[in-house]
Amino acid sequence: VQLQASGGGLVQAGESLRLSCAASGHTTIIYTVGWFRQAPGKEREFVASISWSGGSTSYTDSVKGRFTISRDSSKNTVYVQMDSLKPEDTAVYYCAAVPYGLAKYYYWGQGTLVTVSS
Repeated sequence: VQLQASGGGLVQAGESLRLSCAASGHTTIIYTVGWFRQAPGKEREFVASISWSGGSTSYTDSVKGRFTISRDSSKNTVYVQMDSLKPEDTAVYYCAAVPYGLAKYYYWGQGTLVTVSS
């Protein structure tokens, strides 16, 4: 499984961005896709996740009500719509996938940088 993240950029506080995570290869083994982020000097943190088949979602508290994760099964792509962005959302965002049979994120995409200016 290969994951390709895209959509990062520089925006002002209050604006929106949509990140995409395109999966390729043996996508039938994917159970969950998640987004993580890592800000400068901080550890990587979980942002949101969605089940590949059923659409069940989960969010970290700091993004609830502002971020929406979704998937387009026809395109093997997971999106995260990020609204009302704040400077503290500035980070490199990564998508990752949990395959069936494993209880951890095993496949990782490259990061995409989101910078929110105040």
